Amino acid sequence: MTRYGLIGFPLTHSFSQRYFTEKFAREGISNCQYDLFEMPDVATALPALLQTPDLRGLNVTIPHKQAVLPYLDRLDASAQKVGAVNVIKIETDGSRTGYNSDYYGFRQSLETWLGAEQSGALQALVLGTGGASKAVVAALTDLGIEHRYVSRTPANDMLTYDELPGIIATYHLIINCSPVGTYPRADEAPTLPYHLLTEQHWLYDLVYNPAETKFMQLGRERGAAVMNGYEMLVLQAEKAWEIWQS
Repeated sequence: MTRYGLIGFPLTHSFSQRYFTEKFAREGISNCQYDLFEMPDVATALPALLQTPDLRGLNVTIPHKQAVLPYLDRLDASAQKVGAVNVIKIETDGSRTGYNSDYYGFRQSLETWLGAEQSGALQALVLGTGGASKAVVAALTDLGIEHRYVSRTPANDMLTYDELPGIIATYHLIINCSPVGTYPRADEAPTLPYHLLTEQHWLYDLVYNPAETKFMQLGRERGAAVMNGYEMLVLQAEKAWEIWQS
């Protein structure tokens, strides 16, 4: 039995396990199993997991996308670009390569949503500074979309949420890379001046559960275009499978 799985903490609601289990059944992929490996700390749990017989690939989610780097033998160009890993391929000789399929998933979904003629004219705000935001920023850079990080913690190269009322009219693409609004805390939303949003704004939420987050709802009420992270998840999952099979 060839094994794959997801590491992260917590893993109460996993898109990946359901997706790959259904994929295996739908496509007649036999002798493959996808499991959840919840681990609060990679240092104490990951080394032993990596020795599991027939384990050939792992997805990596919050909060371990950077913590796994010391346990890898090499990084693909995608992971080097982003500085974070969400896919690990375990070779037959036991060596491990890190990739970032979030980059591919986000970029492809954003290009499809915006259209080529729209993307170059936008400036973006990136909410959050974790591993997912690094993939988003790498994709925005490659697409030529100017962007700024927004963080709750003041820093020289980042905006704070208190500064947004004065600039939000200029930044028409707003991407939530934080977990704020994820089920079961679906009544929460990033602290934005939603009353200043217009029909010229595009709100992309990497959260996919619930399907319409509070962030999206508040934007839609002001006429903004909104999108959740489900398509990105599907695209990055298929990219991970492509990596594992290569």
